[in-house]
Amino acid sequence: MSDKSNARPRVSAEEGDLVSTIRNLWSYMWPADRADLKLRVVMAVGALLIAKVATTLAPFAYKGLIDSFERGGASTEMLWGVAVPVVFVIAYGVANVADTGFQQLRDVLFASVGQHAVRSLARQTFEHLHRLSLRFHLQRRTGGLSRVIERGTKGIETIVRFTMLNTAPTLVEFLVVGTIFVVMFGVSYLGALVITIWLYVWFTIRASNWRIGIRREMNESDTDANSKAIDSLLNFETVKYFGNERMEAERFDQSMARYEHSAIRIWTSLGFLNFGQGVIFWGGMSVIGAMAAWGVMADTLTVGDFVLINTFMMQIYRPLNFIGFIYREIRQGLADIEAMFKLLGQPAEIEDKPDARPLVISGPVLKFEDVRFHYDADRPILKGVDFEVPAGKTIAVVGPSGAGKSTISRLIFRFYDVTGGRISVDGQDVRDITQHSLRAAVGMVPQDTVLFNDTIAYNIRYGKPDASEAEVREAARMAQISGFIDSLPKGYDTPVGERGLKLSGGEKQRVAIARTILKAPPILILDEATSALDTQTERDIQSALDTVSQGRTTLVIAHRLSTVVNADEIIVLRGGEIAERGTHARLLDMNGLYAQMWNRQREATEAEEHLRRTRAADTEGFFVRPVPAAE
Repeated sequence: MSDKSNARPRVSAEEGDLVSTIRNLWSYMWPADRADLKLRVVMAVGALLIAKVATTLAPFAYKGLIDSFERGGASTEMLWGVAVPVVFVIAYGVANVADTGFQQLRDVLFASVGQHAVRSLARQTFEHLHRLSLRFHLQRRTGGLSRVIERGTKGIETIVRFTMLNTAPTLVEFLVVGTIFVVMFGVSYLGALVITIWLYVWFTIRASNWRIGIRREMNESDTDANSKAIDSLLNFETVKYFGNERMEAERFDQSMARYEHSAIRIWTSLGFLNFGQGVIFWGGMSVIGAMAAWGVMADTLTVGDFVLINTFMMQIYRPLNFIGFIYREIRQGLADIEAMFKLLGQPAEIEDKPDARPLVISGPVLKFEDVRFHYDADRPILKGVDFEVPAGKTIAVVGPSGAGKSTISRLIFRFYDVTGGRISVDGQDVRDITQHSLRAAVGMVPQDTVLFNDTIAYNIRYGKPDASEAEVREAARMAQISGFIDSLPKGYDTPVGERGLKLSGGEKQRVAIARTILKAPPILILDEATSALDTQTERDIQSALDTVSQGRTTLVIAHRLSTVVNADEIIVLRGGEIAERGTHARLLDMNGLYAQMWNRQREATEAEEHLRRTRAADTEGFFVRPVPAAE
């Protein structure tokens, strides 16, 4: 896709009008690198103009037919009595067929143009969502965003089709008919026509503006209901744990009740709109018809003229009614894409500098220098953190909850920028290099591994999309999950389910480790990768983690201290500051915060192990206890 198609339009929340929308869409309707689509636009407009010519000529054939009956009704001459009416009938039919045919040709030619615009803008919105910050996504509901994109793309298609190929030609048709009325029948007929059209358009606009507010309410209710449904289904197990199916259904139903109320108002207002349009048009039609009938009676008009006027009015009714439909659809489409344009106008919090360079890896050495950070200015998270992860070494960061451990990994990936200090890789400030090259050099095994709803092979290959099957299998072997996968009926083609829910926690972690192995990053971050697992599974996973971290610059963010005893240095965070640092043995000798945390976790582990052994002994005794002999 061209740069032009991917260019982000300058859209603001205030530019929610038709002119700005057309301006933003024009580059997609007339793409600079698609001569074939430009040709289709020209051909579609040509087909439409031919259709309008046929539409204008058809009533004249009808008039000629009626007048031929009037002039030759008593004649027995074959040529005048039969041939001429037949010619007019054929001409009328040909004109209508041409009108229909060229209108359909217009739609066929324009289909590729309209769908290209929809696809380009949908992709651009999707890409823009991925450019937005983690902060933005943590504050928004995924279900609501998907609904905004869905409605927005449909709204774009509506606006593109109706404004580009229907509105202007319809106005041209009104001008042509108005000119014919003045030339053939006088100014009075034009006046009646203009008043009818003006009243029709005025009423349509006023009523549609009223209905658009109702449509916004309906969209908000629809988005809210959809968000609640997706949120509830994603948390299916939690709903079951607490038996809150009824509560979830009631929450969903409340949103649907608001949607129902708005939808009823939409249909009621549509009935009012259609009725008002009918009263105005048929009132004008009656006035013009009465004027024409009086002209026939006064011999200033022929019966053919009367039929011509009525035929033109009936033909005008179609585009006139279509203008009302166009206006309603455009306004509703604008309401639908209003939120989508707000997304496109949402600035990305983290962007590459204009002169950003790709990361050059030599060590790599990861370094934090007086790093300060806050999500909210009145709540600092990191307060001057200094440490270095030497090339090929393992540094661990531990501390109580809320100390700022996970924030460190987010800053390394540059999900956020530091508010003070500097983070560098081999001396290069992460703010001065491209985000893509930075993230390509860093691998992550998170605490909560969320997998794509696809196969195991897809999720492993996500670390290197072009990896061969042999590479995928080797990564699985190194992550110590190949045996499990081979035991499955579908093997690597086994679906993992939504967010990987068909796999256990340990299995998901191994898949995450496998895809990180496949990525082969020089820098590795283990963000509490085993804290959510049981002790035995943790030990198994730790073995795989030790394998993947060999020879890599590794930062371990840990809750369980047993996983970091072999680290080259352990950094203890407390309240966003480094409270202690050193090796495991040295920190124990200091008898400070780390030692307290170690002792508490060791006691908890010993109690857990004792309980496990006790249960095992009780179970064994239950099965082997001798049965007393019968007396």
